[in-house]
Amino acid sequence: MATSSCSVVISDEEKGYDLDLFCIPKHYASDLERVYIPHGLILDRTERLAREIMKDMGGHHIVALCVLKGGYKFFADLLDYIKALNRNSDQSIPMTVDFIRLKSYSNDQSTGDIKVIGGDDLSTLTGKNVLIVEDIIDTGKTMMTLLELLKQYNPKMVKVASLLVKRTPRSVGYRPDFVGFEIPDKFVVGYALDYNEYFRDLNHICVINENGKEKYKA
Repeated sequence: MATSSCSVVISDEEKGYDLDLFCIPKHYASDLERVYIPHGLILDRTERLAREIMKDMGGHHIVALCVLKGGYKFFADLLDYIKALNRNSDQSIPMTVDFIRLKSYSNDQSTGDIKVIGGDDLSTLTGKNVLIVEDIIDTGKTMMTLLELLKQYNPKMVKVASLLVKRTPRSVGYRPDFVGFEIPDKFVVGYALDYNEYFRDLNHICVINENGKEKYKA
C-alpha cells in the first residue's frame, strides 16, 4: 500500500491477507478470496478523514447525507469520529443527518441506470453545507447523477466523502473530495458493501470469489 495526499492507494499487485488470519463468519468462508482491507485499518483511516472534513467544512452547520445501504457503516463510524472531535477540541459545529437510497448494481456490475428508491425530503438541504457519505465510487455515474439531483435544491456547498474509489476503465473521471482508499478494479464486499444484499455483516473488506458470486447471484 502507498499513501498520497488524498488517499491510501492499494496497488494492482496487492494480494491482501489470508482469511485464516482474521475472524470470518463461517457462512462466508468459502465465498471469499482474501481479506483486502482489515477492519482496524478502515477505522484508522476513517478517523483521519474525520479530521480532514472538520478542517475543510468545520466552519458551518453540516448536513451529513448518507447513501444507503452500503454507506451506513462508514457513515456511522465517520460521524462518531466527528462527534469525538466536537467534544474534544475548541472547534465545534452542529451536524444533522439525512438519508437517501440509490440502486445502480445488478450482480457485480454498475448498470448506469440510477434508481432513487428511498430518502427523505431533500428540500431541507437548501442553503446548507452538505457532506455526502458513500461507500464506493465505481464508474462515478451514480454520484454525478446524485450531485445533479441535489443542485435542484440549491445547497450552499456539497462535498463528497467515499471510503473507496475504484480504478476502472469504466470510470467517467469523477473524484470525491475525501477518499479513504483507492483500490484496483476488483469487486469487494464487507463493511456494509454487499453483493445482492449479502456480506453486509462482514467486518473486513474482502474480495469475493467466483463461488460467492454464483451462490448469491440475483
